[in-house]
Amino acid sequence: MAYKTDIEIARAANKLPIQEIGAKLGIGSDDLLPYGHDKAKVSQRFIDSVQDRPNGKLILVTAINPTPAGEGKTTTTVGLGDGLNRIGKKAAVCIREASLGPNFGMKGGAAGGGMAQIVPMEDMNLHFTGDFHAITSAHNLLSAMIDNHIYWGNALEIDIRRVAWRRVLDMNDRALRQINVSLGGVANGFPREAGFDITVASEVMAILCLAKNLKDLQERLGAMIVAYRRDRSPVYCRDIKADGAMTVLLKDAMQPNLVQTLENNPAFVHGGPFANIAHGCNSVTATTTALKIADYVVTEAGFGADLGAEKFLNIKCRKAGLSPDCVVLVATVRAMKMNGGVAKADLGSENVDAVNSGCANLGRHIGNLKSFGVPVVVAINHFVTDTDAEVQAVKDYVKTQGSEAVLSQHWEFGSKGSEELAKKVAEIAESGVSNFAPIYPDDMALLDKINVIAKRIYHADEVLADQKIRNQLKEWEDQGYGNLPICMAKTQYSFTTDPERRGAPTGHSVPVREVRLSAGAGFVVVICGEIMTMPGLPRVPSAENIMLNADGQIEGLF
Repeated sequence: MAYKTDIEIARAANKLPIQEIGAKLGIGSDDLLPYGHDKAKVSQRFIDSVQDRPNGKLILVTAINPTPAGEGKTTTTVGLGDGLNRIGKKAAVCIREASLGPNFGMKGGAAGGGMAQIVPMEDMNLHFTGDFHAITSAHNLLSAMIDNHIYWGNALEIDIRRVAWRRVLDMNDRALRQINVSLGGVANGFPREAGFDITVASEVMAILCLAKNLKDLQERLGAMIVAYRRDRSPVYCRDIKADGAMTVLLKDAMQPNLVQTLENNPAFVHGGPFANIAHGCNSVTATTTALKIADYVVTEAGFGADLGAEKFLNIKCRKAGLSPDCVVLVATVRAMKMNGGVAKADLGSENVDAVNSGCANLGRHIGNLKSFGVPVVVAINHFVTDTDAEVQAVKDYVKTQGSEAVLSQHWEFGSKGSEELAKKVAEIAESGVSNFAPIYPDDMALLDKINVIAKRIYHADEVLADQKIRNQLKEWEDQGYGNLPICMAKTQYSFTTDPERRGAPTGHSVPVREVRLSAGAGFVVVICGEIMTMPGLPRVPSAENIMLNADGQIEGLF
């Protein structure tokens, strides 16, 4: 069988007008703000009108640690959403928007694959409805206003050595990680060290994805700490008087984007914090709105369950009062073989022993997720090279972990291939067996929370934090921030901080390099190992192969 590429499938999609997609969820044309014919924002008026309705079932899709073999978490999220609709459930999908940085860097597009995609694919992976540009602009407006305040007399007595607010850009650019600003003489201000993060690591992005409405958005923006005085007292965004103008820039970006799957089922695509350096979930507004108007909401958390799912459960669910009814853990036979020591070039050959050896990573994630009190189903995302014996090996292993694995062929067959998975998920969700609870309480000390994550999720022996970091955490506790959850910034490729250590390693430490207080978002960012909040481009970036063809169509992005 000759398979088409993802982009060929997406371009051939029979899309419905976005008003027809909205109608499936009871959203009238007057409450859709169209961006062309196939995408729209949902009005705040509609969002407010459905808040008193009961919630549908919430399904979280997560995955094992990513490998070059591919896991297909978004593909499975889309396929499961289509599968639930196929078996008669009114289901909606909620995923994040794609960042330009990695799209032009290493991984290409992020809208699913094969017959389990969200469209319009090209728009989603580029500028979409401009949300990321609005976040970048709002963030950098604050940066400009901070330096402007210092220039015009510094009435707030900001210590220019302690300006904590960095600029952002939605691009991978290592040259901007550490820079000097205001050079060139008196007219340009006071020279100081500064730097850039990628937009998806911005606290503004995190706030947009956690805020409940525009009022909450402005309050959170105002609560961001941007600098410190010489006496170490904090200076807030509201002190700079930037929170109102930032809210104006973010007004439209706060409204969720509605699009559709290849099978014309509704999908919300909104927000996009990375899971390795931020909290890795789509917006609370999109998820909570979908839960009010759909019977089932299928959402994903970024990267492996040790990062994305941990933050979804400990941060997003805690802050938004959500409770998942079932968790789907995505794995592939290919990734099991790679975790078992097989080189990528040899993954096409049957190797049951390597599958069994590599299942330790899968087992670790199953156990971690169950510690939150949630039921876990393993979705084996099928590749055409998988053999029956290899698939059975994964199923047998998962059974020993007290869960069930279901083979899903959504990439190849769409909802027809995910029907069995959808039935299993619906059965568990409707049984009411989930007993979700975060793994640490609000009133635990910040360093103790870091230790809980490191030991219970990463299975580390210890956390390595020098006295400066310990003092900083204690200072924030004294200022009233001790009840905040922790957002770990760590490599996605391993349970450790070493991206080369696959499987389920033990006997390792978690070195904490830096901590940052995101007072507006409501969490403490803990930067571990060599992780960077401004990524760099690879030796051969994807951008080298992205271009327009003779028909004006985009090539090389997917």
